[in-house]
Amino acid sequence: MYTLYGSEVSLYTGKIRAYLRFKQLPFKEVLSTIGVYKKIIRPNTGVTFIPVVKTPHGQYLQDTARIIEYLEIHNPQRTVIPPGSTQKLVSELFALWSDEWLVIPAMHYRWNKDNFPFIYQEFGQVVAPKFPRFIRAYFGKKLAKKFSGFVPILGITSQTIPSIENWYENTVLHHLNRHFAVHDYLLGSRPCVGDFALMGPLYAHLYRDPAPGKVMQRKAPHVVAWVERMNQTNVQLGEFITDDDIPDTLLPLLQNMFDQQWPVLSDTASKLSEWRATHCDEQLIPRSIGQHSFNFDGVSAQRAIASFHQYKLQRVLDTFQQFNEDDKERSLALLDRVGGKQYIQMNVQVRVAMVNNKLVFA
Repeated sequence: MYTLYGSEVSLYTGKIRAYLRFKQLPFKEVLSTIGVYKKIIRPNTGVTFIPVVKTPHGQYLQDTARIIEYLEIHNPQRTVIPPGSTQKLVSELFALWSDEWLVIPAMHYRWNKDNFPFIYQEFGQVVAPKFPRFIRAYFGKKLAKKFSGFVPILGITSQTIPSIENWYENTVLHHLNRHFAVHDYLLGSRPCVGDFALMGPLYAHLYRDPAPGKVMQRKAPHVVAWVERMNQTNVQLGEFITDDDIPDTLLPLLQNMFDQQWPVLSDTASKLSEWRATHCDEQLIPRSIGQHSFNFDGVSAQRAIASFHQYKLQRVLDTFQQFNEDDKERSLALLDRVGGKQYIQMNVQVRVAMVNNKLVFA
C-alpha cells in the first residue's frame, strides 16, 4: 500500500493522485496538516514540499517528476510513457510546460480572483482540520497570505495580468478544448506523463477554485470533461496514437511553448552558469538566484530566476539526446515546424542534479 501525503488544494498533488488511480496502485491519502509536515514530511524528505509518496517498503519520494519515474520503473504495467520517440518528447514538453509555466495562470486566477472564503477553508484544513469553520477560516487566511506572496515573484503584475488572462483563456483553453473534443488525452486514448502534469494546474487551481472553474466551464467544456476523466478510477487502458504521430491540434500549443517559455528557460540556464562562476564554493543552489526579464504576449516584465527550472529543462534535453539518429531526425522534423529545433539542441554549460531532494551542481 502506498501513502500519498498531500491535499486537494495542492497543485502537484492532483497530478500524482490521478497517476496513482490510473496505474491502479493501491494507496491511501493523508492530508498534509502542519503536524504531518513536522512529524513525517520534513524528517523523511528534508524539505517541506508536497506531494510526498511513501512506498510499501517505507521509502519517501518527493518531486512529482521523480515520483512518476520511480513508480514507472517499479510498476511497468499500464505505462504512461509512449513507446515512440517523438511522442515521448512531446509528452515531456507538455510536462515541463504544465509543471513550470501553467503555474502562472494557476496562481493568478487563485489569488487575484474572487475565490474566498473557499480558499480560506481549504487552507484552514491544513492548519486546523478538526476545528469549527470560523477557526479554520482564521488560520486559513493567515496561511493563504504566505502563498499569495509568491504571485509577483512569478511576474504576475498589473501590467502582465491582461496578457496572462488573454493567453490562458484564448490560447491555452482554446487549443486544449479543440484537442480534447477529438482525443481523450494528449496522445490518444491513453494518458501520458504530459497529461498528468497538466492535471496539476488545471485541476487543483483552475477547475476546483470557484472563479476560474466558471471560466473553464464556460469556455472549455471538453477540458472540463478531460479533468473529470483524469480523476476517474478503473479507467480503461487505451492506446497511444499509432506510428508515433502527433495530432495537429497540439501544434499551436507546442509553438507557443517555444515562443514564450523556452526563451526564459534558455536565459535561466545562462544566468545559473554566471551565478556558478561567482559562487564556486557553494554546492546547494537557492530556489531563486535573482531576477530576469521575460516577455509575455508582447508585455515585458521581471520575474524571479527559478533555478529548479533548469533541472526540469535538462530532463527534456536529455530525453532528446538519448534518441538514436533516426529518432532524432523524426523529432527534429516536428520541432522545426513549431520553432523548437534550435532550443532542443541547446548546450547547458553547468548541469544541476537533485541530491537528497536538494538542488545541487552536478
